[in-house]
Amino acid sequence: MLGVTCAAFAGAPILIPGAAAWDVIRMRWQLPALRTYLFVCQYVFNDTVEILAAGPLWLLADYGTTLHRPASQRRHQRLQAWSIRVVARRAAQLLGIRVATEPDIDAILTPGPAIVICRHVSLFDASLPSLLYQQLGFHTRGVIMAELLADPGFDLLYQRAGSVFIPRDNKADAATIAASITTELDERTVAVIFPEGRLFRPDVLANSLGRLAQRDPARAERLAGLRHLLPPRPGGLNALLDAAPDADVVVINHAGLDRHPTLMSIARSAPLRGSIRVTAQRISRADIPTNPEARVEWLDALWCRMDEWVDAALR
Repeated sequence: MLGVTCAAFAGAPILIPGAAAWDVIRMRWQLPALRTYLFVCQYVFNDTVEILAAGPLWLLADYGTTLHRPASQRRHQRLQAWSIRVVARRAAQLLGIRVATEPDIDAILTPGPAIVICRHVSLFDASLPSLLYQQLGFHTRGVIMAELLADPGFDLLYQRAGSVFIPRDNKADAATIAASITTELDERTVAVIFPEGRLFRPDVLANSLGRLAQRDPARAERLAGLRHLLPPRPGGLNALLDAAPDADVVVINHAGLDRHPTLMSIARSAPLRGSIRVTAQRISRADIPTNPEARVEWLDALWCRMDEWVDAALR
């Protein structure tokens, strides 16, 4: 990553005019290639700052022996908040990714502790809950797939800030690992999980429903009408609910990134037109079933309502 950052900035005198010329040749007057290159420069710069800061933060944590204590976590959380804030600002300025929330969303998101669930259709929505909550002075701890550990800055920063990474091949321990983020949840901290477990794709939806029909026909029938969300995986959410019995559930739903699931698809259309519509719903813990089977039915019904909202928002 350090080498990529050096190359991106060292090559800027050539790459910036080259990207602009490529856009002009193809008569793309909004210069999407140039915008994407500048955004990537910002991202790798942030990653490099996180990598370089990891050493001093390790020293401040008594040579790594107190990394998981509150004081060390707060230092990493401040760096995390800065990085998300800057990347979100550049995404709006360069790529046109702007978030439009409901007027009363702050009152829905607060207070903590809460378990936050969100749909997952793009790499950009992975940071949406953190972006919304850090603007309110909250910290988020996420259940994240282990593939993202390939990003060194992400790896060093998020693990130390309280998030956990779940390997796909470690289902036996996944629930225990996920539940660990509920430790010491308070009124200014929330746990975040994406129950779909991966990015939405139409082919993945078809395959998921097919496998579900073989494994659990009743659930497959309940979820057969999904068009924009993958069937939710209840295991991780159940683990969080059981580990944090007093936490409400906050549901974050959004529409607007569906046609742009990857950076390359955004690069072809930048800057995007319109805003990313974001809605939120708070579900009191008293309204969530405690019986495992009833809880799965509750989650499926919630997912179908979210899918209906997205479908209406995209029309």
